[in-house]
Amino acid sequence: MASIRRTLSPYHDRPYQNGENPFSVESPTHKGKVPSPLSTLGFSVRRLITGVFVQKNSRKVVNSWKRSCIRCLIFFSIGFLLGMAPFGEVEDIKGFEDRFVANPMENVKGKGAKDAAVLERPVENLPLDRVELAAVDVKDVKEKFDFVPRKQLIVVTPTYNRALQAYYLNRLGQTLRLVAPPILWIVVEMNSASMETADILRKTGVMYRHLVCSKNLTDIKDRGVQQRNTALEHIERHKLDGIVYFADDDNIYSLELFESLRAISRFGAWPVAMLAQSKNKAILEGPVCNGSQVIGWHTNEKSKRLRRFHVDMSGFAFNSTILWDPKRWRRPTSDPIRQLDTVKEGFQETTFIEQVVQDEYQMEGNPSGCSRIMNWHLHLDARELVYPKAWLLQNNLDAVIPT
Repeated sequence: MASIRRTLSPYHDRPYQNGENPFSVESPTHKGKVPSPLSTLGFSVRRLITGVFVQKNSRKVVNSWKRSCIRCLIFFSIGFLLGMAPFGEVEDIKGFEDRFVANPMENVKGKGAKDAAVLERPVENLPLDRVELAAVDVKDVKEKFDFVPRKQLIVVTPTYNRALQAYYLNRLGQTLRLVAPPILWIVVEMNSASMETADILRKTGVMYRHLVCSKNLTDIKDRGVQQRNTALEHIERHKLDGIVYFADDDNIYSLELFESLRAISRFGAWPVAMLAQSKNKAILEGPVCNGSQVIGWHTNEKSKRLRRFHVDMSGFAFNSTILWDPKRWRRPTSDPIRQLDTVKEGFQETTFIEQVVQDEYQMEGNPSGCSRIMNWHLHLDARELVYPKAWLLQNNLDAVIPT
């Protein structure tokens, strides 16, 4: 009987890349089997782990750094999952917090008795269920903070070069310094602002504005009228809000006067004690009042009885809004309110007041009853005194002082 011998494949013993034989013939028993998904999954995982953790001695292997990266990634994922897994219960943490808060004094070291008293309060009182805001009394707030709203005082002072100018300005400045703020002192000079006047204003400590009237002296009948008009133009242009008062630097004023000015609504007037030109008698000039209502006028000079209002320039004050807000006060005209230099001496006051008010019913007696003298007009001159050094002098250059 003839026998046939199969020649073995020459590639039978040649290893493949992954260690298997590509030409191996499966046995007939394996041909009919269908691999299950479970076995396939297990085989894949086993193959992956074997490929990662077991390195075979093959000619072509994956580089070691790639496998190291994969290992690090796997270990990192495992560590992250283990860190996120809860190993305790919430009740345990809550119980720990309760045990910590139960004895707060045990955790206080180096704190004062004040902090210890705060920690001794029960924990259940800390959360606030409702917040109630009590009504605030404005009067109590004002008393607590000592806040009293006051009107601004705008004091207008014309000044000129003369022997006692520095004395007068310093005296008035020290008086205004004692007045409660807000207060604005407007000082007006002729032609140019002197350094000496500016130095006095700075040293008084009062808020001031130093203005200059640029009118020509040859065309001026009364320089004080033009200086006051310069201040009125400044107030109107900048719309300053307050009580305007013309205070000459040679007059004497009481603090009570400036405090009473803030009670004026529109126009206020009061009597002024004046020293006559002969210096031998005093004259009382100003309103006669019934309460706060002006019902008449004090006057002793026959030449001035033709005036409508008998009042001195320092014997009245008015609201500054009358100058730049005519609609508020229902003025019949919107013409600017100014003092007139063309009228006879002594009539500047009455012609100016006639532009501000119509009659006595729009005036306020200050204080009530108009029975107190709060400022004095003395008419004191010092023509024989030498003018201070560095100040301009025009009239008494030929003065001689015995040594």
